[in-house]
Amino acid sequence: MTEQQSTPQLPEPQPQASQTAGAAASQASYTFTAPDGTAALRRRQRAQTVLLLLVIAGLGAQWWVSHAELRDLRSEVAQRLQSGDNSNNELKGVLKAVQESTKELQSRVSVLDSKQAESQSQQLALEQMYQDLNKNRDDWALSEIEEVLSTADQQLELAGNVQGALIALQNADKSLSRSDKPQFIAIRRALARDIDRLKALPTVDIPGIAVRLDSAIGQIDNMPLLVDEKPVESASEPKPQRVSPAVAGKASAAPAKSKAAAAVPEEAPASAWSQWLAGARETWQSMSTEMWAELRQLVRIREVQTPEAILLSPGQAYFVRENLKLRLLNARLALLSRNEFAFRNDLASAQDTIAKYFDTRAKQVQTTQALLKQVQGSNLAIQLPTLAESLNAVRNYKARH
Repeated sequence: MTEQQSTPQLPEPQPQASQTAGAAASQASYTFTAPDGTAALRRRQRAQTVLLLLVIAGLGAQWWVSHAELRDLRSEVAQRLQSGDNSNNELKGVLKAVQESTKELQSRVSVLDSKQAESQSQQLALEQMYQDLNKNRDDWALSEIEEVLSTADQQLELAGNVQGALIALQNADKSLSRSDKPQFIAIRRALARDIDRLKALPTVDIPGIAVRLDSAIGQIDNMPLLVDEKPVESASEPKPQRVSPAVAGKASAAPAKSKAAAAVPEEAPASAWSQWLAGARETWQSMSTEMWAELRQLVRIREVQTPEAILLSPGQAYFVRENLKLRLLNARLALLSRNEFAFRNDLASAQDTIAKYFDTRAKQVQTTQALLKQVQGSNLAIQLPTLAESLNAVRNYKARH
């Protein structure tokens, strides 16, 4: 309807005589109605534009709301998935722990079964042994004494375990004394003689020597090497002090002032010149003495029998210390096993290493060397007896009976 209202009304055609006037009138009518139609069209376009903007704004608001809801939904779904993953991980951890505990229980059960079977077999063996030995208690006691004495004799011969052998002999004598049979007198006499021989042996302080070796091993890290040597200022040589020419001139001019009154006026320039020369000479001597002392501290010459000890790198120095520790540990093991040959060889090698690579003028090195010499002076060469007499007495009695 708006288009119909804005469309100009054209006049109906007139006869040919009045065409000119009609055309002029219709053009005049179109000219006056055209502005009203354009304004209406513009208002309509503006209304459509506003409506379109409102629609766009509504669609944007709806999109933003839906986007926010979708985002919240996604975050909620992600949180739920994360919580589900955490729950799954926890369940996996619990399941893994349960499986491990099940495996551990199964292994313990298998161990218990094996121990039970072993204990049953041992019980059966002990029962059989008891039945066999119960037939003759004397034979059983003599067999036990023979086995104990044989073990003690082996320990005495291999490890020098005098105390263990002595305890074995005393226990055997007590076991025979409880039976109170006269046929065991010969065996008890042999046991008594072996006991007296073991008690007559000189004692060796094995634990004390081992403690000294441990002390020497603990001091190795603090012992300075030849390559670690640093120049040290001598305490007997005081450091010369530099005297300035002005001070020297004043010091030399002080006694000269007392004689100025008696001096001849013509000798004044000569005395001043001699004083200046004396001050300059003293200054030069003090400076040269100080420079010489500094040069002596910078360069030190020392004769070393082993040049390779001066050329050690930090890594090689570390291995030198560790090798020395291993030598002393080997000596300690040889001491505990009463292997005197290995004990003395390891101590000699350790002392050679100290003399070759360490600074023997340092107090720590001298203390360690004295400690090793004291340990090396210990006497381990003790002729240990055997328990052959007691063993032969027991075996002869068993053979006769």
